[in-house]
Amino acid sequence: MKRRDFLTHSVLIGAGVPLGMTPAVLSSCSNKSTKDNIHKYTPEELGMYSFVDMAPDGKPLKAALIGCGDRGTGAATQFLESGPNVSIIALGDVFTDRMNTCKKVLSDKFNNNVADSNCVIGFDAYQKIMAMPDVDVVLLCTPTHFRPDHFKAAVEAGKHIFMEKPCAVDPTGIRTVIASSKVATSKGLTVITGNQRRHRRDYWEAYIQVKNGIIGDLVSASAHWDQGAWWNKFKRPEWSDMEYCIRNWFNIKWLSGDHLLDQAIHNIDIANWFMGERPAYAVGFGGRARRLTGDIYDFFSVDYYYSNHKRMLATARQIDGCDGNVSEQVLGAKGVAQLNDRGEIKIVDYNGNTLWEYDYQNKPVKNPYQQEHIHLVESIRLGKKINQAEDLAYSTQVAILGREAAYTGKPITWDEIMASNLRYGPEKYEMGSLPDYHEGQAPLPGKNPE
Repeated sequence: MKRRDFLTHSVLIGAGVPLGMTPAVLSSCSNKSTKDNIHKYTPEELGMYSFVDMAPDGKPLKAALIGCGDRGTGAATQFLESGPNVSIIALGDVFTDRMNTCKKVLSDKFNNNVADSNCVIGFDAYQKIMAMPDVDVVLLCTPTHFRPDHFKAAVEAGKHIFMEKPCAVDPTGIRTVIASSKVATSKGLTVITGNQRRHRRDYWEAYIQVKNGIIGDLVSASAHWDQGAWWNKFKRPEWSDMEYCIRNWFNIKWLSGDHLLDQAIHNIDIANWFMGERPAYAVGFGGRARRLTGDIYDFFSVDYYYSNHKRMLATARQIDGCDGNVSEQVLGAKGVAQLNDRGEIKIVDYNGNTLWEYDYQNKPVKNPYQQEHIHLVESIRLGKKINQAEDLAYSTQVAILGREAAYTGKPITWDEIMASNLRYGPEKYEMGSLPDYHEGQAPLPGKNPE
């Protein structure tokens, strides 16, 4: 897509505003630490979820899955495993083969049979599903580009929502998600998002320790998702441009937003959560060295600059034969929180002494992909509403900020990215040619936007 009108001079949201703070946290701001009176946050004040193994029983919850690929099918199975009295009653996708595969998995594994009349094919499938009165919950698992419109429609229809990460590929989509999130809150809807590290008890307990000052004032962070090459789909003669792009969506910029969003969003989200504020600006670089298909990069390195000289480094790489690192570190004046999803979370001082570590033996961590759906059902049935959409939107926007800094080779501020009119993708969705898509042509840093 052409990148005209990327930056504007208007300012929508300032930098340095606390990120992702729950009302409970905001209400605790008056309890600031002093030398004589150090306030210790409780888990409840910080909004920590319960970590039960199964959601409570209650009235039947009927869900619809929109996006029947591998991740969507996985989300549907995890919803069905979350607790009693839940079912999938509708499916939506643009490809019949993906829908049929998903439908068979749900039937064979869970005896969950979706009526043919509730299986909808087409780009407008989500609209038809939102109009189904029996649907209580929607699971939004399509390629990321479509997420803002699907989320907006679900909120308008009054559905509870599971929304996969990330939630948009561009600033235009982010603003849609933020606005829709506020409406969801006003309607009392539950929105659980797929940044599943926030559904891990070990991450939560480390967060509480950091908030309570175990490593002192925070000074920097790092976030890494460095791994081998990811999956590819090569174009078949019978596929149109649109079909090829959707079937190979991860490697297509306008659909996935690049892997700094789709994968490294997990780590960036954790750094944002612990740091508690938005960056003032970012400078980054990246490139395309060995990726086989699509038009995205295969490596990134982004420096984020915060208030008071704080920094965050985010790296993402998908190249075989290179060092792997999927982790986050949060550095304070007194030590470092070492975070990862390998069951090795601990906090150490700068002499290597352990200040705290999670007790995995006595408090095992449940698979967070399952835990997030337990939280979804529990929130709905107990009336304890959770809405994670805005936190995910701002974390996604931080990733977008870094991606565009790398794509352009220029520093970009938070105000500029929030005000940008940048939008990726076609205006009209139909199977056929995509004249503005050019296979293999990744962004070239140092060139002005067209």
